[in-house]
Amino acid sequence: MSDETREKAQKGNILIVDDDKFLLNMYAMKFSQQGFTIHSCLSVHEALEALRKGFAADVIVFDLIMPEFDGFSFLQSLSKEGLAPHAIKVALTNQNDEGNQNHAKELGADMCLVKAMMIPSEVVNTISTALASRA
Repeated sequence: MSDETREKAQKGNILIVDDDKFLLNMYAMKFSQQGFTIHSCLSVHEALEALRKGFAADVIVFDLIMPEFDGFSFLQSLSKEGLAPHAIKVALTNQNDEGNQNHAKELGADMCLVKAMMIPSEVVNTISTALASRA
């Protein structure tokens, strides 16, 4: 294992789930630049498969509103299947609706971040801090 690979493994594994390819790629790049190992998924189905196949996520960042399966059904599936029980679950959404945020937290989200209220580097810093404080 190279020093760079070892450093990324020590920083943490992040699973990002968003149906918006531009945002998915942008957040993957931002987290990767900070030394995280990233697995990006365009759908809940793809994310669940990655976890079932053994991706050990320390943090799962997901959108609440997606076609097919939304972030709420994703949280329910994680709980039902016992996937990533120790991962920090972060809803990254454009929904500034307190009801939706509370519902996400009831289903297991650790925090809800509103995309329009934070620049990407603030999102990365907030999640990095949460992960460091849990270590």
